[in-house]
Amino acid sequence: MSQVILITGGSRGIGAALARQAAARGYAVCLSYASKRAAADAVVAEIRAGGGQALAVQADVAEEGDVLRLFAALDATFGRLDALVNNAGILETQMRVEDMGAERIRRVLATNVLGAFLCAREAVRRMSTRHGGTGGAIVNLSSRAARLGSPGEYVDYAASKAAVETLTLGLAKEVAAEGIRVNAVAPGLIDTEIHADGGEPGRVARLAGGVPMQRGGTADEVARAVLWLLSDEASYTTGTVLDVAGGR
Repeated sequence: MSQVILITGGSRGIGAALARQAAARGYAVCLSYASKRAAADAVVAEIRAGGGQALAVQADVAEEGDVLRLFAALDATFGRLDALVNNAGILETQMRVEDMGAERIRRVLATNVLGAFLCAREAVRRMSTRHGGTGGAIVNLSSRAARLGSPGEYVDYAASKAAVETLTLGLAKEVAAEGIRVNAVAPGLIDTEIHADGGEPGRVARLAGGVPMQRGGTADEVARAVLWLLSDEASYTTGTVLDVAGGR
């Protein structure tokens, strides 16, 4: 049977690019989406039209019940899990810290941090040799914001991604002897819809001149890095954060 990959937040951007590339490499794909059902269904339809296996499941990864339901659907359909990509993430309108409300901060941390922890937990329960699994790989999506801080824009988002990098390091050491590798990819300035979510659709164009490579990156470029970390070519790599940021 094909290897099975679960991609959270797979309806658009990096998640959708990853789903398409993973299917092209022979993975059976399960993707989650929070609200964009039509976009998620379109990704699944495209994969199936190409002869691949795909499933979309609605789930808010910030809600434990939704995460349990997501993994139950995965189990029922595919019966195994070989790779998890914690890609689901949100940011909110550009704002200074002094203007942020508690609810905004809670929302960002709940999706980006709690969601990654809950999905990683469920993946380990299925993959770890300690639990009778055969091993696997996890890749968490961080951001260069974790080390740049995103001042005046998204310090809450940046802080959430710093937490994701620490989760990556600690979990990698925790499960290294149980057949699971855990790594992260930290994209830089990538041309996806997320910038519009923050209120500035043209953000990549505005900041591209500050990138040593003088351009923003693409979702496909990030997806290729994720797939390398999931592959056997990265068999001795764990606890690593791979920057895909054009030198920024």
